[in-house]
Amino acid sequence: MPVNITFRFYEELKDFLPKGKKGQPFTIRVNGNPSVKDAIESLGIPHTEVDLVLVNSQPVDFSYKLKDKDYVSVYPVFESLDITAISPLRYRGLRNPEFVLDAHLGKLTRYLRLMGFDSLYRNDFDDFEIIRISKDNNRIILTRDKGLLKNNSVTHGYYIRSQKPKEQVAEVIRRFNLESLVKPFTICSICNGKIESVSRDAVTGNLESLTRKHYHRFFQCTGCKKVYWEGSHYKKIRDFIDGLNLKNVRQ
Repeated sequence: MPVNITFRFYEELKDFLPKGKKGQPFTIRVNGNPSVKDAIESLGIPHTEVDLVLVNSQPVDFSYKLKDKDYVSVYPVFESLDITAISPLRYRGLRNPEFVLDAHLGKLTRYLRLMGFDSLYRNDFDDFEIIRISKDNNRIILTRDKGLLKNNSVTHGYYIRSQKPKEQVAEVIRRFNLESLVKPFTICSICNGKIESVSRDAVTGNLESLTRKHYHRFFQCTGCKKVYWEGSHYKKIRDFIDGLNLKNVRQ
């Protein structure tokens, strides 16, 4: 039997809705009594974007079966409030700033690594592999594929709104409230290995003569052994980070 359900979506969840459904309650007619998760995702919103669902002002989990005339309020991830005590949706924290990215986000991966965030990426990762990595290593999935985030196995993920890599990295940092965790030049942008300080003598064989002459501080990836120093490339990256206008970034 068809039932009428009224929804209200808040804040950035409105990004997924057509104009006529943004910022206001709207009623849909559905058959039977689907779960609230299925109903939300049928409207185009991945469950990973949701942190709290109230049905008739009471918190519910995603398995709740909708009934006629239910009023459903849906809220996005809360970044500054701990709602663990009232929301039954999250069973482990969201604050682990380690990511796995889909094949379309190679440039974002590089920027995140430059900012010091452990970010796994391969351009041949399929959806199954991304989900497995996320589950096994507690990594947050970053993707432009809403279908990937609707998989029942996905617990932590985020749909990237912007299509511009430089905007994407600021979006991710602000979304997950990671400003204070930015540590530039600690993760290799090539292989995702850790970068450590090394002596000039240890890497002199990898340096051009002018580099040896003009620079004295050197760093090396523990993975691929790439050598870094504070040259013009370093300054460009620092200017880029400063241009993001992030607060509480470690210098």
